Formats: sequence, C-alpha cells, structure tokens
Amino acid sequence: MTLRLRLTLMYGAVFLVAGLTLLGVTYLLFNQQLTQSFESRVRPEPGKQKNLIFAQDGVVLTGDAAVEWLRRQEEKLSGAAATSLLTQGAIALAVVGGAALGLGWVVAGRALAPLHRVTDTARRIAAAPMAERGLHERIALEGPDDEVKQLADTFDTMVERLDQSFDGQRRFVANASHELRTPLTLNRALVELAMHRRAAPPEIKELGESLLEINARHERLISGLLLLARSEQEIADRSPVDLADVVTHVVAQTAGDAHEAKVTVYEVTAPAPTTGDALLLERLVHNLVENGIRHNVDDGTGWVRVVSRTVSDGTVEVEVSNTGPSVPPYDIPLLFKPFHRHGAERVVTARSAGLGLSIVRSVAVAHGGDVRARPREDGGLVVTASLPHATQW
Repeated sequence: MTLRLRLTLMYGAVFLVAGLTLLGVTYLLFNQQLTQSFESRVRPEPGKQKNLIFAQDGVVLTGDAAVEWLRRQEEKLSGAAATSLLTQGAIALAVVGGAALGLGWVVAGRALAPLHRVTDTARRIAAAPMAERGLHERIALEGPDDEVKQLADTFDTMVERLDQSFDGQRRFVANASHELRTPLTLNRALVELAMHRRAAPPEIKELGESLLEINARHERLISGLLLLARSEQEIADRSPVDLADVVTHVVAQTAGDAHEAKVTVYEVTAPAPTTGDALLLERLVHNLVENGIRHNVDDGTGWVRVVSRTVSDGTVEVEVSNTGPSVPPYDIPLLFKPFHRHGAERVVTARSAGLGLSIVRSVAVAHGGDVRARPREDGGLVVTASLPHATQW
C-alpha cells in the first residue's frame, strides 16, 4: 500500500468514526427529547392534577387507560422515527463517506506532491550515467517552511556537498597530473643526457634504460589519470565522428605493436556515425585495440578483430574481440575498475597502468553510451562500446 492510499484510508476511517459518533449522539438526543416530551404530557405540574381523556373509534379512554394508549403511540412514533433516522443517516453517512474518501485521496495527493518531486529528483540523479550530470540538479522547493520543505532543502544541501566533493576530486587529479609531468620530463632529460655521454660505461646505459622504462610507465600513468579526469566530464562541444574512420586510423597506429606481439588484427568497418570529442573517441578505440593486442596469446596464433557498425536500436558500436587467456565471468566487472589488471602482477616495470578499460567506460559514459564485456568460449574477451547514433543528437 502506498503512503497516499494509507493516508486516504486513515482519513476515511477517522471520518467514519466521527460520523458514527455523530449519528449515535443524534439518536440519543432525539430519543431523550422524545421521552421528555411524553413525560411533560402525562406528568402534572406540582400542586395540580391532570386528567387525560381520549376518544378513539367511539371509545372514550380516561385515566390510566388513556396514559397507556398515549405511551403505545409514543413508542410507535419513537420506533418509526429512530428507524428513519438510523436508515437515512446510514445512507447519508455512506454517501458522504465515499465523497470523503475521494476528497482524502485528492488532499493526500496534493500533500504528497512535494515528496514526489523529491523522489523524482533523487531517481534522476541515481539514474544519471555520470555523477556530474545528476549532481548539478536541485529540487529548489518553494512554499511554506514545513517538514517537506526542510527535507527538500536538506537533500539539496547533501547533493551540493557531493557535487563539490566530486568536482574537487576531479580538479585534484587533473592538477596533480599536470604538476607531476614536469619532474618526470626533467628526469627523462637527465637520464638521457647521462646515457648519451661518450664516457658513460655500459652499466650506466643499462641502468638508464631501466630508469627510462620506469619513467615512461609513470608518464603513461599520469597521462591516463589526466585523461580519466577529463573523460568523466560531460561532453559539451560535440562534432560529427564516424567510428569506422576512427577504427581504420587506430588499427594503422597499432600495426607496429601488433607485429611485435605477433598478433594479427582484422578490421571490419561499416559506417557508424556519432557525435562527440574525436580525440576521446580515438582514445576509446585505441585502448580497446591495445588491450586486445597486449592481453593475447604469445604463440603467434593470436588475433584481434575490430568491428564498427550501426545497430537497429539507434546506436553505433565498436566491438573488439581477441584470443587470449580465459577470463572468469565474475572478473568482468573488475576489469573496468582503475588500476586493475587481470592476470598480471602489479610491478613497476609493467607496461600497463591498469587504466585502459576505466578510460574506455568513462569516455563512453561521457558520450551518453556504455561498455559491456563478455568472455569468449576459447579464451579472450569480447568488449563492445555502444554510443548514440548521430541522428539522436
């Protein structure tokens, strides 16, 4: 039972009790008044004597016989009046009670309308694909300063603090990424300078290569954090992008990595028009293809298949499937969490920072889409990024 229905039934129950009480009190007062009227007729005043004489059908009644006849007439009148009062009162109570239930339903709906507004706002915030899209919304309820308005104002305050917290977190990640790039660039320059000296021994060059590899990983990590902070914001400036062109460009870019990993990349493109940030969409496809190449078999039989297409439900998709190690279905959600790498130890020399699929999901959600993944029967993954068709924007 909804709160509105419960309030309506409560209103109806209160009205029914009040109506029955009123009907009962009216009956008692009526009966009491009728009894007093009869007593005033047959009881003489103090110091006086009253003789009653009635003639009925030629028969004259006096004394006690007249009083008894009058009492019977009073009982008949009282019974008929009580029956009429109770019957018509019950009918009137039923009719007015039904009207009261309807009125109670309307009043309860009007009273609960602000709560529906609070609920709808909370539902829209919860259903928003990105926190930034929903947390900017406020209820801003107007009206008297009652309990409902206090609830709405408290909800607005909570959402505002959450919004500020998310904004502060994104600004911190972006600022930290920018600030950390400078010392890493300086470290790379110093290491390269030391390595390219003519008098540098082989040990220094070998150490420099290791340091450059670690430095490059840190640069990729910071770039990934900066891109992740950027992709978690809603895309305001959109331009037409065909995912088929993006797939062709990314496959050509990753050809060297695929050749080095002995992985064959198959490209199946069909027009997939959408709108958004071209650089972010290129990063989305690049991360998918790069993960497909990186997490693959190493016996020379591995492959990656990249497909772009338009789906009948009004969306466009990029699907990347690959051979590789088996992935349990319960591990699929973890792959989209930052800094998670399936089947790899977290060592400082690892090439992956564990942000690839996190960035993919953030970019897709920022463009109004989503990403889903499923394991292949023979090993590997099938990852599909869905984006809105260009005609929807």
